[in-house]
Amino acid sequence: MPRHKAKLHAAMGGTPDDVEAAFYEALQAGDIEKLMACWADEDDIVCIHPGGPRIIGAGAIRAAFDALFAHGGAIHVQAEHIRRVDSMASAVHHVLEKVEVMTADGPAQAHVLATNVYHKTPQGWRLVVHHASPGTPGDVTETQHPPQVLH
Repeated sequence: MPRHKAKLHAAMGGTPDDVEAAFYEALQAGDIEKLMACWADEDDIVCIHPGGPRIIGAGAIRAAFDALFAHGGAIHVQAEHIRRVDSMASAVHHVLEKVEVMTADGPAQAHVLATNVYHKTPQGWRLVVHHASPGTPGDVTETQHPPQVLH
């Protein structure tokens, strides 16, 4: 492992929350090295951007984020309303992301629902899935009741 990557891995800490914080900090900074250090070193890691295809593997995920960063550098995103399901070797975080996007009328906020899945690896906790879908401002409201229509 290159020295700078090992340093990034060591700096992330030891919990899924630490990795999640590092992931969103990397997005906000447009830092591809820090962002990729959050991901597990596995062939079958997956990322799905809102409305996009399933991206599999570190090389493809890196290329996708490189392309996003090339169109404006940092991604102004805040993770809010995080719900967690944690176990000894895996963690699933459901997140409402508020993303600043540029429109013809200037900056606006978009809402994204994301699920981040973490596994405990020999290198510590790492991201194995980031699945994001378009959301709405109403998604801030949570419900404990099943919906009337499932799909």
